[in-house]
Amino acid sequence: MKFILILISSLLLISCGEQSAPRAPQNEIADLVLTNGNVVTVEKDRPTAQAVAISGDKIIAVGSSANIAAYIGESTEVIDLEGNTAIPGFIEGHGHYTSYGDSFYRLELRYDTSFDAIVQKVARAAEGARPGEWIVGRGWHQDKWETKEDILVDGIPVHDSLTAASPDNPVMLIHTSGHGVFVNQTALDVAGITDDTVPPEGGEIVRREDGTATGMLREAAQDAVRASFAAYEALRTPEQIEAELRRAIITAGEESLKYGITSFQDLGTNFYEVDLLKRMADEGSIPVRLWMAFEEQAADMDGKLDAYRIVGYGNNFLTVRAIGEKVLDGALGTHGGWLHEPYNDMPTSHGLNVVPIEEIEYSARLAIKHNYQLAIQGIGDRATTELLNIYGAEMAKNPDKTDLRWRIEHAQVIAPDDIPRFVDLGVIPAVQGIFACSDGPWVEERLGKDRTLERGYIFNTLYEAGLVPTNGTDPPVDEIDPIGSFACSVTRILPDGSKFQPDEVYSREVALYSYTMGNAIAAFEEDIKGSIKVGKLADIAILSQDLLTVADDKIMDTEILMTILGGNVVFKK
Repeated sequence: MKFILILISSLLLISCGEQSAPRAPQNEIADLVLTNGNVVTVEKDRPTAQAVAISGDKIIAVGSSANIAAYIGESTEVIDLEGNTAIPGFIEGHGHYTSYGDSFYRLELRYDTSFDAIVQKVARAAEGARPGEWIVGRGWHQDKWETKEDILVDGIPVHDSLTAASPDNPVMLIHTSGHGVFVNQTALDVAGITDDTVPPEGGEIVRREDGTATGMLREAAQDAVRASFAAYEALRTPEQIEAELRRAIITAGEESLKYGITSFQDLGTNFYEVDLLKRMADEGSIPVRLWMAFEEQAADMDGKLDAYRIVGYGNNFLTVRAIGEKVLDGALGTHGGWLHEPYNDMPTSHGLNVVPIEEIEYSARLAIKHNYQLAIQGIGDRATTELLNIYGAEMAKNPDKTDLRWRIEHAQVIAPDDIPRFVDLGVIPAVQGIFACSDGPWVEERLGKDRTLERGYIFNTLYEAGLVPTNGTDPPVDEIDPIGSFACSVTRILPDGSKFQPDEVYSREVALYSYTMGNAIAAFEEDIKGSIKVGKLADIAILSQDLLTVADDKIMDTEILMTILGGNVVFKK
């Protein structure tokens, strides 16, 4: 009798077809069904499927088109994917959300191929500006300019032509990395920077041989200009300040959705922003799901963190559970990344320690006390070593605190001895695949050939060591497009056709995992995001091609056809 019961049970299971998507009970009707597609789930147990059933904001079934048809009722919206590919919504693993939104209302400098073109752009802006009004742009990078100026100091022009183009308006042009600004004389005057000004610790005022400022301010030296600009913006009414921040939040979200991004990990928020975001979450007006990390002084955070820690607020649209993007060092592009050995093309410099070690240690104590993740920037190998020292020391004092998932943001240059330390401490290297291609043309100039090969952008080496693979584009630093970052992650092809560190490419599967489940794990969100699975949020991107199989030279042709957020179609091409 026992054998017969087992046999009957087995036959019943077989007759039911796909066990993960059984025939729906009469009262279980989906609100939305995606059918006739190539569903890439990013789940080992069921890597592919044809259809997905969604009820409310959750996935209720994944399976074949025939099986999922059982979930279709009179009120069900059915979308025929016509063979196109469905993947989990992309998760931007590192960016600056409100800065990205705000960047659409500043001068765009990423695509200018000369300093003169930027000067002309500023001149046009100055023509329509009120005297004293600030002119702000972002995105320039000196290594991308095809034409070089006659006078260069440390590879950067001097401000004379910029000052002539805008004599009555302070100008602040933010480097694409955000780790330096180029300003005109008016901005220097407003900020009180003179020939005798001593740069702050962790910063550099680039000067000509005669001691006069060129206009280039690296790392902490830019703080005086940014403070002057902030003081100017503070003259706005509270209503104007909130309206412009809301505009940035909405714009950043709408632009993200166009790229199939349904979640955005923001490294650098503040208390005012979080207060507004909570109100917007209550209104249901945040466009994408946000994971936020505070970039505040440790002393200012002390005493506030418990009240501000929230997870899944507003139906999983707002999470605040990290302290992040305090920059221990600067960027390689501005010679600010903190290195063990000097720069190959600037032998007098090891880069800069921007934020004092003591400040990071204070933040680490706060993070472990209040159950926050720590996510600090470490670009150069010296910065990474110092961060691992800080993380390891704090973890050793608190052996009962496990699975912290502390992160090092960017992790672009890493000493070989530090790789096993990442593994031992469970630290996540939060990297951006696109940087290997946007930085690749000049990295060897900064580091030299041998150091680049051993330590530069070794993302696959980190993955093979057992670390969580992550991805992103650091908007507005680089183009937010996940397809571009995916392409670089799996090809490392530079604009001239050469390959940068080709042994460090991700496989197609790892690259997709890094942009979905990997980023979800890095935010403690793997139970609700990162894959197409029953019970998870219905955040899905529909692509015109299968990223796992399309030829290398066709990846960039991939289009985002549709973005689904919480079961709602929020973008359609």
